[in-house]
Amino acid sequence: MRAVRINAFRLFASVTLVALGLCIVAGFGANPVRAADDPKDNSKDNPKTPLAIQFSLDRPIDAVATPVAMAAVSGLFGAEGLAVTTNIASGSPDAIARVAAGTSDFALVDINALVRFRDKDKQGAPKVKAVFVLFNKAPYAIIARKSRGVSALPDLDGKTLGVTEGDLSVRMWPAVARLNGIKLASVKQSSISAAVREPMLSAGQIDAVTGFSYLAAINLRDRGIPADDLAVLKFADYGCEAYGFAVIVNPALAAARPEAVKGFVRAMIGGLRLTVKDPARAVTEIVNRMEGGSRELEHERLQSILRDNILTAEVRRNGLGGIDPARFERSIDQAAEDFKFQKRPQAADIFDDQYLPPLNSRLIN
Repeated sequence: MRAVRINAFRLFASVTLVALGLCIVAGFGANPVRAADDPKDNSKDNPKTPLAIQFSLDRPIDAVATPVAMAAVSGLFGAEGLAVTTNIASGSPDAIARVAAGTSDFALVDINALVRFRDKDKQGAPKVKAVFVLFNKAPYAIIARKSRGVSALPDLDGKTLGVTEGDLSVRMWPAVARLNGIKLASVKQSSISAAVREPMLSAGQIDAVTGFSYLAAINLRDRGIPADDLAVLKFADYGCEAYGFAVIVNPALAAARPEAVKGFVRAMIGGLRLTVKDPARAVTEIVNRMEGGSRELEHERLQSILRDNILTAEVRRNGLGGIDPARFERSIDQAAEDFKFQKRPQAADIFDDQYLPPLNSRLIN
């Protein structure tokens, strides 16, 4: 797995000697990690030795990772006795597979990808679960050009929708279309690569694209499309009940070290609180960890994420990190319109709330 590349002044590297030579593992955390081939967890024998944690992001670092960066730079992981090293996976399925295999301890993934992954589990496979929900609302959206005649979902009738391979938004499109009286056959889907999604929409070769509201829309504005020509049709505004990114944990680690899982979740909540309190600093920390990151774009991205996906009315009412089981059940039903389950899961099969701190420490103003 390839390590996250980071700014030397800000970033914290973990250096371990392994049998084949010097291995440098870059990550968010500042604490040393034990050698990868160490057969035992020294932190059990010496409580002062931090527990080495591998944490996977499902995509290159951007504003979504600000709570992780803030938890690291503020020493919140270290205070929980954790030395966190970050790696980048090639999407949510890859990140989930790493956690299932134990090569990563935690990962930030799309919870709906986890629902599909768990349905494919072979008998006896690790039952990976989510323990903290970061995105209370999934960022699934259709981004369209008003100048192409699309300002609302019904306007897609007779239009061409660009869809990239592995796109998660389009998985919920059948349910959203049904909820809004749109015939799927009336909207032509064109398979395109992610590299040409924004250029094709910008050039008017397609009328709309599926994607994440905080990614495609902001990237398109960066390409020079006027903001008032973009229609960002967020599925959450059209009846989609899906949750979004969540932290998952390796079941073996959860069973052996439940306090470490609770500590990781507490640190994430603390990092998120710091992000909300000081978004400018959070953006600085994340841009310093990116290759060629733009402060302006990541600041806009973070504001969009906080407003639309994290600090929702449900979160302000019920606190950070949890789910409404009834809503989650409805979201699974919506997912089933595009996915045939071998055995439909229940909310409790996917999300485990036992690692969340008490409600009063999860409430946010």
